[in-house]
Amino acid sequence: MRVDEFDFDLPPESIALRPVKPRDAARMLVVRPGQNPLLDDNAVLSLPDLLNPGDALVFNNTKVIPAQLVGFRDREGARAKLGVTLHQKTQTDSWRAFVKPAKKLRPGDVIQFFVEENADSDPLLRARVEEKSAAGDVLLQFDRGAGELDAAIAQVGHIPLPPYIASRRPEDDQDRQDYQTVYAEHKGAVAAPTAGLHFTERLLNALDSRGIQRHFITLHVGAGTFLPVKVDDTNDHQMHEEWGEITSETADALNAVRKRGNKVVAVGTTSLRILESATSEDHVIHPISGSTDIFITPGYRFKAVDGLMTNFHLPKSTLFMLVSAFAGLSEMRRAYEFAISNGYRFYSYGDSSLLFPKGDQ
Repeated sequence: MRVDEFDFDLPPESIALRPVKPRDAARMLVVRPGQNPLLDDNAVLSLPDLLNPGDALVFNNTKVIPAQLVGFRDREGARAKLGVTLHQKTQTDSWRAFVKPAKKLRPGDVIQFFVEENADSDPLLRARVEEKSAAGDVLLQFDRGAGELDAAIAQVGHIPLPPYIASRRPEDDQDRQDYQTVYAEHKGAVAAPTAGLHFTERLLNALDSRGIQRHFITLHVGAGTFLPVKVDDTNDHQMHEEWGEITSETADALNAVRKRGNKVVAVGTTSLRILESATSEDHVIHPISGSTDIFITPGYRFKAVDGLMTNFHLPKSTLFMLVSAFAGLSEMRRAYEFAISNGYRFYSYGDSSLLFPKGDQ
């Protein structure tokens, strides 16, 4: 499909720079393709009443790390400042990363990281450039591994706010709390699974009281989620890999939910992507532990998911393509037009939507 088909105009004032307080006070647009009305202007706190006892919500319990780093490369007496965004851990001491500017970076270069930018002290952390890929990232090998590396990254790194927020204000201490779900557990994401940012203990307790099951999977969200689609045709776009895991116990539990006629609802596109990656053509969800680069566009037949809770996404993004595949392109265009004209807040810190699948899935 033409990427231009997924374009729309979004006023800058629609972009949320901070989340609402409390988190679960956000609005939620419910989209039911094939029904009249198509759209229901609702609220996140109404989620328990929009699902049935026995339905299951699937949460991504990845935890965001401070993966935005400022480094320095010295060569021939000249020092160059570099912006480094870690996006995929490959070994205990190695990460793939996006670097700006990367044009003059060479394999063998050493990047130094300081606790304070431009500090005169010794660097806290060093990384050697092992390779540059055609995909635009580099492989960095650090001078320490495992827990020592994690601790050093926590000292020198910053929360990797999405570009549409970072370009308008700096990251601060509040973001370290706001840009993390209340159930985050497994460190490794460099972007938040933002649909989950709306959940509070109050809302989780209400779901429990309603008899809605909670299940957890892991997908370490990579910085590739922020990358624009630079091709004209969706067939030419290459997704970056992200690591995910679904345990056998979770797979069995979710299969039982669908077998008895209840719904499996993914909280976020990340949960949906790992679920679909793990599901065979007979609609059986299997355990998985590994990388996925699944790219979902209209025409894809969903096998694992009966509903999707997600925030509002960027024009021409892979995520807007995904929701259009799930609920229909024309339906999502109508939903986004309604959201914009009715003051919904967009993107990571914005409002939510609850989507049900188009009938021809």
